[in-house]
Amino acid sequence: MANLNKVMLIGRLTRDPEIKEFSNGGKVANIGFAVNNSRKNPQSGQWEEVPVWVELKAFSNERGRKLADLVEKYLRKGSQAYVEGHLVLEEWAGKEDGKKQSKMVVYVDSIEFLGGRSDNAGGGASEAAEPAAKAAASSGDGIEEVPF
Repeated sequence: MANLNKVMLIGRLTRDPEIKEFSNGGKVANIGFAVNNSRKNPQSGQWEEVPVWVELKAFSNERGRKLADLVEKYLRKGSQAYVEGHLVLEEWAGKEDGKKQSKMVVYVDSIEFLGGRSDNAGGGASEAAEPAAKAAASSGDGIEEVPF
């Protein structure tokens, strides 16, 4: 039986990334993200954009992937990005009642920053660094170093 778990999104950050560092040197960027679906309003007959809110997580570790570092350096609320990733169901016990809770999250495999400085209100990559950041912000089976 074949399986496929791949997500591709173009959207905007809904808040500044929240960065958490681990004791082992790793890092995670928690990213609020929104994409728009189009639908026809049944009353007006007009097409309208309907936001879909998505939680993303981008990771950095000592031996290669530096996605959280790139997100922290270049992306801010309102930044537009193209993201490829995979779905993960995160599960935990509630702090107060101990009940099992869960949510679906997209773990980022690669990210490309879209738009320039004016699009990101000064929070984006510089024009010189942006092409390098786009090229380096993907992760595959091999290790890709960031050419900064």
